[in-house]
Formats: sequence, structure tokens, C-alpha cells
Amino acid sequence: MKEKQNPWLRQEETTPVNADPQKTEPIPHPEPFLKRLWEGLRGVGLGDSALRFGTLITTLLLVILVLWVMDAFYLDVTQAENDPYSAVSAEILAQPSPTVSPPLFNAGGSYAAGVARKANLHTVFAVRQSRYEVMEYTVESGDNIFSIAETFDLQPETILWGNRYTLGDDPHFILPGQTLNILPVDGVYHMWSAGEGLNGVASFYGVTPEDIINWPGNNLDPEEIGDYANPKIPPDTMLVVPGGQGTYTDWRTPRISREEPATAKHLGPGACTSSYEGISGSLVFMWPTSERYLSGFDFSPETNHFGIDIAGQTGNPIFAADHGVVVYAGWNDYGYGEMVVIDHGSGWQTLYAHLNSVNVSCGQEVIQGETIGLMGSTGKSTGPHLHFEMRSDEYGRVNPWNFLN
Repeated sequence: MKEKQNPWLRQEETTPVNADPQKTEPIPHPEPFLKRLWEGLRGVGLGDSALRFGTLITTLLLVILVLWVMDAFYLDVTQAENDPYSAVSAEILAQPSPTVSPPLFNAGGSYAAGVARKANLHTVFAVRQSRYEVMEYTVESGDNIFSIAETFDLQPETILWGNRYTLGDDPHFILPGQTLNILPVDGVYHMWSAGEGLNGVASFYGVTPEDIINWPGNNLDPEEIGDYANPKIPPDTMLVVPGGQGTYTDWRTPRISREEPATAKHLGPGACTSSYEGISGSLVFMWPTSERYLSGFDFSPETNHFGIDIAGQTGNPIFAADHGVVVYAGWNDYGYGEMVVIDHGSGWQTLYAHLNSVNVSCGQEVIQGETIGLMGSTGKSTGPHLHFEMRSDEYGRVNPWNFLN
């Protein structure tokens, strides 16, 4: 019986010895299984259905893979909720990082633009919401009413009104080493004087007598107060007036006109005494120095600061903001040091304070851009800068940012 040959044997095993290799037909290799299966499905009209089914199976497998990865590599949410340490950590991470505004004043620093600021390295005290007593704080170098107020979550004016007997009406009078009163709430700290009445004091600060009596830190007994017109409050008793609004008396910068410059004679030896005539301004005001950013306080009427403190170095020229007549030229006894005031006519005046030197005299006509003095740090100043103010008979003391070009 003749043995049946296997067609899948290698070619060299099935080719006769005397056969011509050039005339031997090549033996075809079988097609892959998946390809033959796909051709078969297409042959019976199931190609599209098979393709859709395969896509569905692939998608399901990918979903299962993603779920497995998430379960294997991410924390269990339930476990994190039950773990008190995880919950606390999540809460801390969710909270925004606190920011501390630094003091506005910089003693002559150099900055590229904007308001000059320094990092606040002082301790931030935790202020209890239920605090009723008045705290004491020792001023450190670099402090000002704005930085101190922010530290204790108070309005800047509260720092002034809580220390009227130390600072008066001037925010520049804060000095390192001073001990300041820190009120528990925004308001005023009032020293009781003999003969005062509760109705009058409360009305002056814009509150009611009950606001003062009922404040726990004042330790006043309503049943022992007696007549509000003559209450039984010992003289020199310090009382917190919660929500109270103080007032300011400004002896430094009254209106000084060319017609009556002598109204400023109480300010110091720089006062002018005669009336003057001369050039009037264009009422288009230029910057009074080469720099255009702050190195100290901004315009802040609520803290009795009606000017801007412009940056610079000692000796920088100070320019007349507009044409006009000099109506004050010299020393100011109320903290402004060497000072110049120019009357521009039409009810407008400009003021230049803390100068190192004054280059003009009373009654002198000046042209816009003319050098009237040099920048300095005289008077109540902790660094070289120009304190600049603008006043209008029509608008009052205005914000220079709104008028300088």
C-alpha cells in the first residue's frame, strides 16, 4: 500500500532527487486563522455585525481596566471620611493660603512701579471673637496704622481713635517703642471727664448711651449710672465706644490763598504775611517729582491723610505742579517739616511737605515744572519722600491721583 504524503512537509523532503529545482512549484503557506475567520464572516454577510460586536467588547474591557486602576491606586473615599486625620488634612488643603498685607511705608526704598510694600515679619496675633478688654501693643520698626489694623482685624481709623491721647490726629506719629491700645471692636476709646453727660458723649460719637453702658468691657452697671446728664462715672475712666466715629482737627494745612496767606501764621515760621498778586495756573497739573509711585501712605481721608507720599531719594528735585504764587515757604511746626504751598488761582492750592530744602520765597511767581525745593525727610517722617496735597475751594481736599497728569 502506497504511503500517503503529508502536503505540509518541507519542500526539500518532497522534491525528487533528480527533479529540477527551477521547475518546482512553490507550496503555498496557510493563511492566519483570524484572517480566514474574518473572510468567512464576510462571505456570509456578518462582517459589519462582527465589527460592531468587537468594538463593544473592546470598550467594555477598557472600562473594566480603568475601574481596576482607580481602585488599586487611589485612596478609598469612605476610609478618608472615617479617618479624622485625613478629614482634617483635606480641610486644611481646601482652605486658601492666608495673605498678610505688609506696611505701606518704606523709608526711601526703590521700586519699579506701584505702591511700595515690604514683607510683614511681625507676629500675627489671634484675636478672640469674644474679646471685650483693651489690649496693648508695642510698635515695632516698620509698623503703621494700616499694618497694625490688619493684624487685629480692625479699621485703620480705630487705631487712631483708640490712641488719640498718644497719636493725636496724625497717622505719622506712630513710632517704634510706643505702646498702643488695641480695641476689641471698631470704635473710639474715650477718657471720661468730670461734667460730661452720656447723651452728649454718645451723640458726639454717633452712638446711643446704651451702646456705651451695655458694652461688657466698660463694667458699667445701668442701675448705678443714675442721671444720664450727670452719670456716676469716675473721671479719667477709659470707655470703649463700640461703633463710634471720631473727628479730626487739622492744624497743619488750612486753606492758604494769595489774598490771605496770614491765615497760616500759626503753622510755623514759613507762613507768609502779605497779600500777593501774580500768575494763575492752567489747572492742568503735572507730577511734582520724577517718580510716580508711593513710598508711604496713600490718600486716606478716614485716617486724616489727605495727600499721597511719593517715592524718591533725598535731594531729588520737587517741581511746581502748575503756575502760581508761593503763599507758604519754610518750616511747619505740625509735622510737615520744610513745606511749600502754591496758590494757583481759581480756588486751587498745592502743598509740598518734608522737603530737604526750600528754593522759593513768599510771594514768588513760579512756572509749572520749576524746581521749588529738594526732596527730604524733615518733620514727622521716617524716610525721604514727598507728601503732596491738592485743595480746591469747590471740591475740598481732593485725591491727587485724579488730577495729576
